[in-house]
Amino acid sequence: MPADMNDYFKKKQPNRGGGNNQPPKRPTDKNGNGNNGGGGKVTPAWIFIALGLIAGFMFFKPFTIINSGEVGIKVNTGKFNEEPLSAGLHFYIPVIQKIITVNTKIKQIIYSNENNVIGGRTKSYRLNDIQDDGLVRNKAIPVLDKRGLTVHIDLAVQYQLRADSAPKTIEQWGLHTWEEKIINSKVREVVRDVIGQYAAEKLPEMRNEIATAIQTKVTQKVEALDNKPVILSSVELRNIVLPLKIRDKIEQLQAEKQNVNIAEQQKERAKQEAQKNAEIARGEAERNRIVAQGQADKIRIEAEEQAKANSLISASLTHELLQLEQIKTQAKFNEALKVNKDAKIFLTPGGAVPNIWVDTKGKEQKAVSAEQ
Repeated sequence: MPADMNDYFKKKQPNRGGGNNQPPKRPTDKNGNGNNGGGGKVTPAWIFIALGLIAGFMFFKPFTIINSGEVGIKVNTGKFNEEPLSAGLHFYIPVIQKIITVNTKIKQIIYSNENNVIGGRTKSYRLNDIQDDGLVRNKAIPVLDKRGLTVHIDLAVQYQLRADSAPKTIEQWGLHTWEEKIINSKVREVVRDVIGQYAAEKLPEMRNEIATAIQTKVTQKVEALDNKPVILSSVELRNIVLPLKIRDKIEQLQAEKQNVNIAEQQKERAKQEAQKNAEIARGEAERNRIVAQGQADKIRIEAEEQAKANSLISASLTHELLQLEQIKTQAKFNEALKVNKDAKIFLTPGGAVPNIWVDTKGKEQKAVSAEQ
């Protein structure tokens, strides 16, 4: 029967025992616990235990989540486990154990004194200012050249923590100091050694050689460390900032060198022009010589051919042939005399010219011809 119905009938029953108004005893359950008048149930103890465990679990948080690009290092009472924890959910025992999460993504250290413009405003970075994108900004490296002048070197170094040896690296070099001890110290040491071999004014022209030497030596020093703690991607020489007086001197030398180069170029052009004119003159002279030689050869050849012809003609002339030619010529004269009867003919037989015809008209004929 419900508890509220029991209360109702109890109130309806007459009070027995002659004026003794003591309240009735509350019924007890089988465990001996008194039941309240409302008939509510007692909360079990295990619920409080469960709530306590949940609260303790949330307070101590005995688990951690390792993201991609990270590794976990489990530490048992101060001792580092050599096996790194990969990405995922990992549990540990609070107080006795803890898990250190380290970043294994590629980072970059920029050694420079230049300011960076962000959103139209110039932003200056402090020494060892680490950004969320894994970019570390340090001041440019000041070093001394061969003569003791201060030179500032701008570098960009890309590197990442080696995942498989991360526990040993953090145990040996420290969680917050391994980059300073492994990367920064080695880079500064190498830059001092390399730049110290050159005079400041020689650094710009030896830039490629210096960049190669810095990258090679930094890589050798980092990889020579035990367990190879870091993967070094690149060491890039960005800029060489010289003292002001050295820069002025270099600019002056470059201007003088440029003037010398201009003069040399003008001299070379004049030399080439003179050589060109000389070649043209030699070509013209050679052409004239060839033309004259051709003319001379032509005359010589013609003379030789004429001489050959004359020789052949001379060899072919006989006494009978000459007489025949004389008879032919005389016949032609006789035909001419028929037209010009007053002409006088003088014959010279036997000569090269067999005869000569001279037109000697009389005076009367000349006068008549003049009148006509």
